[in-house]
Amino acid sequence: MHDTLPLPDYDHLPLGGLTTRIRTLDAAGVETLLAYEKAHGDRAPVVTVLENRLTALREGAQPSGGDPAANFTAEAPQHAAGGSKVSEATAGPPVNPPSQGDPTNPAQPR
Repeated sequence: MHDTLPLPDYDHLPLGGLTTRIRTLDAAGVETLLAYEKAHGDRAPVVTVLENRLTALREGAQPSGGDPAANFTAEAPQHAAGGSKVSEATAGPPVNPPSQGDPTNPAQPR
């Protein structure tokens, strides 16, 4: 059944991406995803999003258009190409511990 889903990358979409992508589907497409979700993951937030969209479509909302199978690269996390710039040269100043509770600290009143 996974190969017949209206969103081929459905299992890898974050909830925010799913919310956006299902707007391109008609009621039959959302029903297909809802049945798949209930049979496999049955994740409450996902089921809620799908049920809300299905209700909106039944109340007259229209699919937004576009290709639901399009590859949305903005949903994938982007990583820095150069790596981290952290080094001794970029470290902050040393931090002194607070005086309270340290009996060896001469600034602490006795």
